[in-house]
Amino acid sequence: MIAVLAFIYPAQKNPAQSVEKKKLVPTITIPAPPGSKGFGMPQTNSSATNPPRRRWVSASVTEPREIVTKNLDELSMSDPFIFPDKHTKTYYLTSSGGNIYKSKDLKTWTGPYGAFDVTGTWMEGLNFVAAAEIHEINGKYYYAATWTDRKELVDVVPRRYNVYRNQTQILVSDQPEGPYKHINPDPNYDYLYHDWDVIDGTIWYENGVPYFIFVHEWTQVVDGTMEYVILSPDLSERISEPVCLFRASEAPWALEMVANGEMTFGMKLPGWVTDGPQMFRTGTGRLGMLWSSWGAQRYAQGVAYSESGTIDGPWIQEEEAFKGDNSGHGMLFTTFEGKRLFVVHHVDGDGPRKPQLYEIDDSGDKLVLGARYNP
Repeated sequence: MIAVLAFIYPAQKNPAQSVEKKKLVPTITIPAPPGSKGFGMPQTNSSATNPPRRRWVSASVTEPREIVTKNLDELSMSDPFIFPDKHTKTYYLTSSGGNIYKSKDLKTWTGPYGAFDVTGTWMEGLNFVAAAEIHEINGKYYYAATWTDRKELVDVVPRRYNVYRNQTQILVSDQPEGPYKHINPDPNYDYLYHDWDVIDGTIWYENGVPYFIFVHEWTQVVDGTMEYVILSPDLSERISEPVCLFRASEAPWALEMVANGEMTFGMKLPGWVTDGPQMFRTGTGRLGMLWSSWGAQRYAQGVAYSESGTIDGPWIQEEEAFKGDNSGHGMLFTTFEGKRLFVVHHVDGDGPRKPQLYEIDDSGDKLVLGARYNP
């Protein structure tokens, strides 16, 4: 019998209940040394070689927008996610930012379309989201994305980080283009504890049970974790306590941020990053997880495999990054012709994050990365 290694947090108050407010005093954060580069920091190369950033467009359907058609290689985005809708034979691309693009051929994409309407909830007015995903489950469509409220301080890690309300939420719609709306009857509902920094949640079913796999942010806990809770059948709430599957530092390829020279949002934050989980099974039925961190060549895509074949692991990390060339937050999908593909964002130099497609072989026990795919 294989021992299952999982860490279960002690029972805490249901996050749907009223939250007792505590008085928080913002901490001092340690600035990055002069001349540093890193995630979320200003780019230092000249405007001649670095084009101006595109104007951000809100993902709320209540906001105006201009719809255009572009080739995939003209798009800039972090954390791309492609959902192939078999009913309409349309591919739906979303990402951090939360907008939706549509395509029939994976080459030309029309958008950005608004995705959600969160009027009357705590998310109203917070129209930029991180790591959006679309899932079809039992005839409905679900949109998982992370909202951040920079006006609500929920925790302070002394001399490190001020934690603002940050939660992955699950919204629902009857159609893949939305509009996606809040499920839980409580407009102030958080899926996890109100004072946790939670990002990059994704949905996975195992033996008919819906799981919500998420990241407990390294900015708060230093060594970022990958965790899960069990959801109610309608996905409107969690019905279990969190279970910790692994920590970022368990992967040999994931490096500590300060020692690796990485600064985050202009701060010197030591620790190890977990990002972007996606569960999958190989052709032989082996359970794996795609996830990302930072390595020797900056951002990196990694893979872990469950030794027991179930979500509870134990999770064994690959020795080397799956794609370690400043690429990451990838996911797998199947084209309407049956081809398995991998979409990931990649950065050349100091340029923007760009979505790229690769062929993938998942017929055996492990994922094998193939050639760049050009539709």
